[in-house]
Amino acid sequence: MPMYQPEIEGASRDYLHAIQSARLIRMVKHAYDNVPFYKKKLNEMGLTPEDIHSIEDISKLPFTVKDDLRDHYPFGLFAVPQSEIIRIHASSGTTGKPTVVGYTEHDIQVWADGAARALSAAGCTKNDLVHVSYGYGLFTGGLGLHYGAERLGATALPVSSGNTQRQVQLLQDFGSDFLCCTPSYAMFIGETVRNMGIDPQSLKVRGGLFGAEPWTDPMRRQIEQLLGIQAYDIYGLSEIAGPGVAYSCDGKDGLHVNEDYFYPEVIDPETLQPLPDGEYGELVFTCIGKEALPLIRYRTRDICALIRTPCSCGRTTIRMSKPRGRSDDMLIIRGINVFPSQVEHVLLSLGMDPNYQIIVGRSHNLDTMEVQVELGDSSFKDTIKDLEAVEKKLEHALQSTLNIHAQVHLVEPGSLPRSEGKAKRVIDNRNI
Repeated sequence: MPMYQPEIEGASRDYLHAIQSARLIRMVKHAYDNVPFYKKKLNEMGLTPEDIHSIEDISKLPFTVKDDLRDHYPFGLFAVPQSEIIRIHASSGTTGKPTVVGYTEHDIQVWADGAARALSAAGCTKNDLVHVSYGYGLFTGGLGLHYGAERLGATALPVSSGNTQRQVQLLQDFGSDFLCCTPSYAMFIGETVRNMGIDPQSLKVRGGLFGAEPWTDPMRRQIEQLLGIQAYDIYGLSEIAGPGVAYSCDGKDGLHVNEDYFYPEVIDPETLQPLPDGEYGELVFTCIGKEALPLIRYRTRDICALIRTPCSCGRTTIRMSKPRGRSDDMLIIRGINVFPSQVEHVLLSLGMDPNYQIIVGRSHNLDTMEVQVELGDSSFKDTIKDLEAVEKKLEHALQSTLNIHAQVHLVEPGSLPRSEGKAKRVIDNRNI
């Protein structure tokens, strides 16, 4: 199968090892010299950049977690001056502050390479039109696939999300070859095609790259049937780069990791010790190819396993299994990261008691989110009009913090379940 960069995607393991070792050595010195946080971390461990001689030494290095980005908000972990930053993206943080990511021109090319490899693995070529229905803006989805398409030499169509009938119209009129969006939105587009009385076989689109939220193989098959396409996985997270960190191929046996830029490990989330290939644990990435935000051993919280057996597509890069869950309480709803602590932060900021429950569902193949909030004893005596006003106020505040709509329902005092241990804040009714 054609590869975008066969010299890397089909490289020998010895060659990849040499690249990884050289880039790790360079990146650790870059982080030590330019990021006070990492200099302090290494000094406390009695380490210097000179102690790193090869990729095997990565286990000596400290872990980085999302809270570290939040604690150094907004630019405290950047390793280059702002004059070298040409792009900033951000994703939601745990208490309302976004996780901020900066890119140099080189970093944008790294990201574009990863997305271009993903498109190529799905069969996309420079002669194709790529219909990008991920959201644009601070979210990394839209621009990630946009730049990947352009890097490949294909034509990028920056449609963004929403106005689904118009999306279908453009798929028809423009003859788009590939569709890029969340899998739940792909389902919705497929249902809209059917409801508009359009034969999916009449559309030119033949493939799709779907990610940013969990999805199953049965959902993949349903998308393929609805749209008459081949559906492929694409994995990424804004802290590491965005979509294009890993991607599936025709073998559909795991996702190839762009390990010349992002070195993967899987660790036991309790002991923090590395796990052997094939064992499930927490996925960790080190950004050995980036300049602006060179994260060292970043804990993604995604649970998966690494696969080194040969792939039928001929690529030699290591593969990660599809993530089967998380080691924290983060939810992914319509491609947006949502933490229960964000909801609690909003309630407390508005003077509400933090007694709440989040109910996640799926309607017409799109995620829904409801937040049930207990009233205080005094508020329970308010009029229905007053209570409706409180619900609207909470919905607006949650929208501002989460960047996603949540329907709020106020419930009677004491009506939500109590626990002697960790409170059960989330009920996820999605069948994914």
